[in-house]
Amino acid sequence: MVYLFESELSETKSIFFVLSSIYGLGKKTSVFICKKLGFSVNLKIKDLSREQLNRLTLVIESLELELGSELKKFKSIALKRLISVKSYKGFRRNQGFPVRGQRTHSNAKTARKRY
Repeated sequence: MVYLFESELSETKSIFFVLSSIYGLGKKTSVFICKKLGFSVNLKIKDLSREQLNRLTLVIESLELELGSELKKFKSIALKRLISVKSYKGFRRNQGFPVRGQRTHSNAKTARKRY
């Protein structure tokens, strides 16, 4: 197993899917990173050398993206701020209702479920 940005990466999967599995990296960013490094999207992690893995980490760091626990912390702070300023979105989130205007009469039973 290879660890990269607090994520455990399977060596048998292609680099595209492995990069997409890192929290904060999506499909578009994964393809961009592969093109920038000149890797095939189908290249497996086990076929990469140490030097190529180091270049991969340097490119991801140079993009200055928030990844992993850093991004999760940022999202939770944003949600807590919405609740603390008593915005409509914060109220809906706190009550367990749908936040983005969905109907609750016939749908959203799982969102409304209270324990």
